[in-house]
Amino acid sequence: MSSGAIPINRYIDHTCLKPDAIGKTIESLCLEAIHYGFYSVCVNSFWVPRCSEVLAGTGVKICAVGGFPLGANLSGVKAFEAVKAAEAGAAEIDMVMNVGLMLEGDFDGVKRDIAEVVRAVKGQADVKVILETGLLNDEQKRIACRLAAEAGAAFVKTSTGFGPEGATVEDVRLMRSEVPDNVAVKASGGIRDLSAALRMIEAGASRLGTSSGIAIVKGMEGTGRY
Repeated sequence: MSSGAIPINRYIDHTCLKPDAIGKTIESLCLEAIHYGFYSVCVNSFWVPRCSEVLAGTGVKICAVGGFPLGANLSGVKAFEAVKAAEAGAAEIDMVMNVGLMLEGDFDGVKRDIAEVVRAVKGQADVKVILETGLLNDEQKRIACRLAAEAGAAFVKTSTGFGPEGATVEDVRLMRSEVPDNVAVKASGGIRDLSAALRMIEAGASRLGTSSGIAIVKGMEGTGRY
């Protein structure tokens, strides 16, 4: 397994979504992302302005979560949060799908919810849709992937990290098979070491959401791939 031509650090959204994170924590996250050349930092929307200050001119992008972690917010609230995060400097929005609507079979409602956020930040930020795969069966995962793609999402993403299960190779492979080539897959939840990271990439993940990015990169040192 390998990360191909892309260095492993460029797959990583360096993540801190803890409720007890303070400003110093977020600043450290940003400085680590600069040092290791991670693709982005992923934070709660409140912290986007602070990240924008620290990351200005560095090339490290900002990813903000929305409707996090339950996905049960009103669609307009999700869209408003996404707009505010984009205005503050977020280039990507990781929104949580309305899992309840998916479970009761309201697929039109799921698609409308996603589409409202996509429209709200069109031209400003790409939208990743968190499916919370641990709550869905395989058929629901397939349908959710198709709905997200039809609604204009740039990525489908496995998990919040707060649900019953994180990313699995099987789910990443299933998701990659269900979305078109112009929609990517982000694996997130429980990716703590190089071996897990490489398995997700091999299965089809184009991005990894993890708070263990430094450990993953250090695992690559000496291999010639970082």
